[in-house]
Amino acid sequence: MDEPRNTILNVDCIAGMNSLRAGSVDLVFADPPFNIGYDYDVYEDKLEADKYVAWSHDWIAAVHRVLKDDGTFWLAIGDEYAAELKVESRKIGFHCRSWVVWYYTFGVNCKYKFTRSHAHLFYFVKNPKLFTFLGDDLENRIPSARQLVYNDRRANPQGRLPDDTWIIRPANAVNVIEEEAASVAEPAAAEPAGDTWTLRPQDLDRCFRADEDTWYFPRVAGTFKERAGFHGCQMPEQLLGRIIRTCSHQGELVLDPFAGSATTLAVAKKLKRDYLGFDLSADYVRHGLARLDSVRPGQQLDGAPEPTMSAPKTADRVARQQPRKSNKAVRKRSKASAEAIVD
Repeated sequence: MDEPRNTILNVDCIAGMNSLRAGSVDLVFADPPFNIGYDYDVYEDKLEADKYVAWSHDWIAAVHRVLKDDGTFWLAIGDEYAAELKVESRKIGFHCRSWVVWYYTFGVNCKYKFTRSHAHLFYFVKNPKLFTFLGDDLENRIPSARQLVYNDRRANPQGRLPDDTWIIRPANAVNVIEEEAASVAEPAAAEPAGDTWTLRPQDLDRCFRADEDTWYFPRVAGTFKERAGFHGCQMPEQLLGRIIRTCSHQGELVLDPFAGSATTLAVAKKLKRDYLGFDLSADYVRHGLARLDSVRPGQQLDGAPEPTMSAPKTADRVARQQPRKSNKAVRKRSKASAEAIVD
């Protein structure tokens, strides 16, 4: 077929990708069925293990074929087959740059085991020496701890790349991040409602620490404003936004082999990328196309805002948190903490 763009096609993803010109796609994000018995529209999510891995090998090989030499492939997968799909991807020729764990709130409650509240995100490239990673773009950088916590003069004024622990608060819930922020922010410096400025895990006593390989985003629960409503498995727009902004340029082609709720494609359109999706369900395709018609290039992403370089500094934070300590003790503790942190 000709190279279609900016649409969703109601075809099997393997056939769809193999019909495209080799080396024609810049970025692929895939959130395939996890083979755990989920009730999809037309797909049976309960294959025998060997058949599931063989099928996964086939569609990942199609991804490898359709990607440009400097292309990038992100794969979201659950615990059950994360190791197997990583191995299959390596056999096909992909190189893994990061293995990220996405931790989410509002996990699906389990009765006979610990509640599932995470998924794996593999970041693959075809060529480990040639790929798109826009780490110098200010929109992909965040304030460092030296800026945000310690007001350290040694801080890079352009901030730093996020580590692999991302904290974004739920879009419609009052939680620990807001409580922590309120406890240390001066009234005059309060951010407008809906903004997030507490960005890094070491800024929150009860959240993740900096050495954990976890990204924290809320799962898109049924009550969330960004919920599409026609598909049960939906990624947060902010998570997709960071991946698409960092690993592709405006005008390049982003492909989702399992379009589902069309979140990947909607985010790509908002971020001024071209997009293409495949899905077996005609109903999902119809709803996905309607969703895409409702968004515009340049439109703000749904969900809690991404960390940006506009976050306010907290120069006297340590002193405010410990008013009973002497200034000398505070300076000593701040110096020790600043020396320990890796900026």
